[in-house]
Amino acid sequence: MLLSEANSEMKILYAIQGTGNGHLCRAMDIIPCLQQLGEVDVLISGIQADIVLPFEIKYRFHGMSFIFGKSGGVDFWKTFMSSTIRKFIQEINSVPVEKYDLVLNDFEPITAWACHTRDIPCIGLSHQIGALHPDSPKPEESDMMGKFIMKNYAPVTTGYGFHFKSYHRSIFTPVIRHEIRHIEPTREGHYTVYLPAYDDAHLLKHLSKFRDVRWEVFSKHNTRPITLKNITINPIDSAAFVKSMAASEGVLCGAGFETPAEALYLRKKLLAIPMKNQYEQHLNAAALQDMGVPVIKSLKRKYEFEIELWLNASDRIEIDYPDNTFSIVENIVNNHK
Repeated sequence: MLLSEANSEMKILYAIQGTGNGHLCRAMDIIPCLQQLGEVDVLISGIQADIVLPFEIKYRFHGMSFIFGKSGGVDFWKTFMSSTIRKFIQEINSVPVEKYDLVLNDFEPITAWACHTRDIPCIGLSHQIGALHPDSPKPEESDMMGKFIMKNYAPVTTGYGFHFKSYHRSIFTPVIRHEIRHIEPTREGHYTVYLPAYDDAHLLKHLSKFRDVRWEVFSKHNTRPITLKNITINPIDSAAFVKSMAASEGVLCGAGFETPAEALYLRKKLLAIPMKNQYEQHLNAAALQDMGVPVIKSLKRKYEFEIELWLNASDRIEIDYPDNTFSIVENIVNNHK
C-alpha cells in the first residue's frame, strides 16, 4: 500500500481550545495540513473566541474557558460560575476518542481528560507546552498555582510546543497564518491596541493621556466603532485587525502568543502587558523580555513613562519565522501513526 493511501485512511481528531483567538488562528493553517494526511474531525471547546473557522466542526463543547475581567486580568468567579464540574464530566464522557487513530490536542481539556481516563494516547501540539518546557524562559516571580493549573489543565501523552524561539528540538517557532504572511506591512502613523482584559473605559482613560498618538483599539466590550479624539475603538474583526496591525507603527497588546508573534513577524514595535492571574502570559512576558521586547505590568499611571519611551523608540526586533507548518505536522503524524 502506498504511504499516501495509508495516510488517507487515518482518522484524526484535532481538538482546539476555544478560549481567546490564538488557538483558532493557528488551526487555520494546521487543519489543511492535517487534511492532506488523513480524515480529520475538528473539536472546539470554550466560549471566549471571536474567530470563526471555515471548516466543518464535528464537536462543540462548553469546556472550561477562563473569562476575561475588565481591569487587566482573569475573572475567576465568572470563570467558575460559567463551568460546572458535572457538565464538564458529561462532556468528557461523551467524546468518542477511541474511534480515532490519532488525537491531536491544542490545550483542549475535554479530549485530553477523555484520553487520560481511558488510557488512550493524546498528542499535544500547543504553545503552552513550549512555554512550560524547562528550556524556555521563566518569570522571576513563581506562581505555583498557575503552573499547576497550566500543567494539568489538558494532560497529554507526548507534547510538542510552539514559542517565540526554538528553545528545544521539540519546540517550534510560531505558526504565522497566511493572511499575515501575504500582507505588505506599511507605517501609517497609528498604534494598534488589543488588550481584551481591559474594558473601554480603562483604555480611554489611559491612552487619552498620549494626545499626539493615534490609537486604533480592538475591543471585546464594544459592538460598533466609536471615535473619541485620538482614539478609535473597534469591535473585534479579524480582517480589520490584521489590516490595522500591518499598517501600524507599533502594537500594544497582552502577553499572549499569536498577536505578539505576528507583530514581531511584521517588524512592528511591540509593547506587552501580561494579564493578571494568567501564568501563561507571564511565561510569554519572560520570553519577550529575553528577546528585548519591553514589558510593563499594567496600564497604571506609574508606567506612563515606559509607554512614552516605547512610543519614541525606533528599534525593531529582527526575527525570522519560516513557513514550515506542514513539515511539523507531517512529522508528528508520522511519529504517532
